[in-house]
Amino acid sequence: MPEGPSIVILKEEAQGLTGKKIIAVSGNTKVDVACADGKKVLAFKSWGKHFLICFNGFTIRIHFMLFGSYRINEGKATPPRLSLQFKEGEINFYACSVKILEGDINSHYDWSADVMNDAWDAEAAKAKLALKPDMLACDALLEQDIFSGVGNIIKNEVLYRIFVHPEAKVGSLPPEKVNELVNEARIYSFQFLEWKKKYELKKHWLAHTKKTCVRCRLPLIKKITGTKKRRSFFCPNCQAL
Repeated sequence: MPEGPSIVILKEEAQGLTGKKIIAVSGNTKVDVACADGKKVLAFKSWGKHFLICFNGFTIRIHFMLFGSYRINEGKATPPRLSLQFKEGEINFYACSVKILEGDINSHYDWSADVMNDAWDAEAAKAKLALKPDMLACDALLEQDIFSGVGNIIKNEVLYRIFVHPEAKVGSLPPEKVNELVNEARIYSFQFLEWKKKYELKKHWLAHTKKTCVRCRLPLIKKITGTKKRRSFFCPNCQAL
């Protein structure tokens, strides 16, 4: 599943089509997207893992789920879920969820929850965490209403960086660790973006899919954790519960 930084890359790649008119809409989505035919794209936006194609009065929301992908100015052998054709180019989306959001896009999203948005509000994230003291750290970082855009890679790397066990309860963390958790979620997301653009993301992983702790030289634990049941990779020594 693409994480927030990957959606930011898509947003940046699509910017050249902002203000351009769609001349044809197709695809095997069951959602009625004919409303976009002949319309100009006002903006391309991202909120966490959602890619947003904004028009006057409505927005097409793309969620890539587990296996979604896209192509700009080219296609794949498989039929697209949604294809938007412009005189100046095309965008094709595959194996994704498509939804129409009516009205002003700002009424649908809290931009301050997006770790990569300029409106990101760290204090608001801390306040939300304070209301969920029994939530595990591994679940908290994946809670999109708190850390929109954070996915499993970022989760594992952030917890490793700040020496926090994925199954630690948020309420058990001292204030300085909560601060680190919130701040590193944003810091690592932007580093993820930088490394992804350079095609070198994986070489920077310290915990995700790794087998040995680079600090302790001990085996990392691989375990399905939390109510979200995602893979966690952690050191039982320097990330002691």
